[in-house]
Amino acid sequence: MDDTAIGLWGVPLAILAGAIRVSTPFIFVSLGETITERSGRINLGLEGTLVFGAMTAYAVAVMSGSAWLGVLAAMASGALFGAVHGWICKWPKVNDIAIGIAMMQFGLGLAFFLGKSFIQPVAPHLPAIPFGFWSNLQPVQAALNINILFILGAALALVLWWAFRNTRIGLMLRVVGDSTDAARAMGIDPDRVRLLATAVGGSLAAIGGAYLSLYYPGSWNERISSGQGLMAVALVIFARWNPIGCFVAALLFGGAGALGPALQSVGVTQGYYLFYAAPYVLTLVIMIITSSPTRALSGAPGALSLTK
Repeated sequence: MDDTAIGLWGVPLAILAGAIRVSTPFIFVSLGETITERSGRINLGLEGTLVFGAMTAYAVAVMSGSAWLGVLAAMASGALFGAVHGWICKWPKVNDIAIGIAMMQFGLGLAFFLGKSFIQPVAPHLPAIPFGFWSNLQPVQAALNINILFILGAALALVLWWAFRNTRIGLMLRVVGDSTDAARAMGIDPDRVRLLATAVGGSLAAIGGAYLSLYYPGSWNERISSGQGLMAVALVIFARWNPIGCFVAALLFGGAGALGPALQSVGVTQGYYLFYAAPYVLTLVIMIITSSPTRALSGAPGALSLTK
């Protein structure tokens, strides 16, 4: 049976495959930012962390021959970026937004500078599991060829959703995020919790960067991110700081990003490129819908402020 037998199922299969591929970085960045914002801090520097993580993972994978060592190195670099951000923001009258933008530019610039020599070399790729082995149709096999990091991201979303509600660490994070004074009254150091939460958030964001350089698109270049780190912040707001909501929203963003390639794959030759802007349009729409000067966002941590 040839690929044409798939018929009209080609478009939804292409969107499914694209949603899984494109959503994986969104999953890790949004889960990382959820942890950070749950502690009462916002980190807009994750775009720089994502790109620097992609460069670090690719460079280490090239030099070591191991993609998984590249992922671990990216996690370490992301944790360092997050720790620096968290340490600076603990001081009085320091603006989270300004520091985040500065860290984003620093991460981007450092990645571009250190990564110039790794644009040409080829790094080993992360493995994928062929869940479509049962079919002899190439579109089905492609759609169900799922990278391990996507599966780990789905599992992590479930673990975080449970941990926020049922563990002491989750309770501490929520208390710090809702009220600094209440946390201090309970003997919790808010600065330390936020520092650790920002470091963990940066580490997860860097995994998203490692996925970009070591699987899809699977190379290192200076335009590898396309703003995914910043879009993930909007995704967290849309998901109301719920890890499972982040996973679902990431799939939605991934599906929007897959519209253009899916239409092109079935022979649409005019106008398909307009759908490449779908994720950015979706981000704008979400920010407009969720922004209101008269009411607070449901689920927002009480200590989270864009102006402090």
